[in-house]
Amino acid sequence: MAEERVKKLASQHAVVIFGASNCCMCHTVQTLFTQLGVSWAVHELDKDPQGKEVERVLAAMVVPARSTPVPAVFIGGTLVGTTDRVMSLHLGGQLVPLLRQAGALWL
Repeated sequence: MAEERVKKLASQHAVVIFGASNCCMCHTVQTLFTQLGVSWAVHELDKDPQGKEVERVLAAMVVPARSTPVPAVFIGGTLVGTTDRVMSLHLGGQLVPLLRQAGALWL
């Protein structure tokens, strides 16, 4: 059930961030997307009654495994990864084309 919920939430917007309200890395990723002009949606697990279940599903999806799977970033409904993967794509010049392809950026 939680896995279906993750897939549904992740596909509702071009960029979806599963995070926590007190997570500094979540804030960093959100700031990056905002500066790039991307409209993103966030699902804060600590404010969701089923957040622990969703977190377990995300932990199984994120590779390599981490003690906390947030932020888990989905672009175009596909899991990209956590902060390190997003920043790696950005520094490598691959993030913007991925965002354009997902319809998250127009320019």
